[in-house]
Amino acid sequence: MSQYPMTARGAELLRKELNELKTVTRPRIINSIAEAREHGDLKENAEYHAAREEQSFCEGRIQDIEGKLSNAQIIDVTKMDNTGKVIFGTTVTIMNLETDAETTYRIVGDDEADIKNNLISVNSPIARGLIGKELDDVVNIQTPAGTVEFEITEVEYI
Repeated sequence: MSQYPMTARGAELLRKELNELKTVTRPRIINSIAEAREHGDLKENAEYHAAREEQSFCEGRIQDIEGKLSNAQIIDVTKMDNTGKVIFGTTVTIMNLETDAETTYRIVGDDEADIKNNLISVNSPIARGLIGKELDDVVNIQTPAGTVEFEITEVEYI
């Protein structure tokens, strides 16, 4: 199986979700199924079918998280020397050379990506354009509006 790159924070969030699913959600669903069974005929019991569907989703998510954690390649950039090079896990500030607008992104794994919080997937076009570049480099990144020229103004290993 392939390795899943993940930040230490991302791995911790997955572990918390897994613990929540196993200790809170799973027992609640089991109780819901037991209560629904007591209502009688299972063929026409919507509560029972809804609880079974929720159980299926929960078990699938548990398997998904366990698989990702077992194949996780946890990368903690805080323990690395800052060379000014953009790598997985770094926080990068880029400036659009046309508009002088600055944006800061953190390059994270697919499961951690959240554009609203400026967490971008390592597989996103922006991250792919930045990985391997260094502080003060100028990069051209393909966006929906066309190719945009950015300058890397800061690289943090935080």
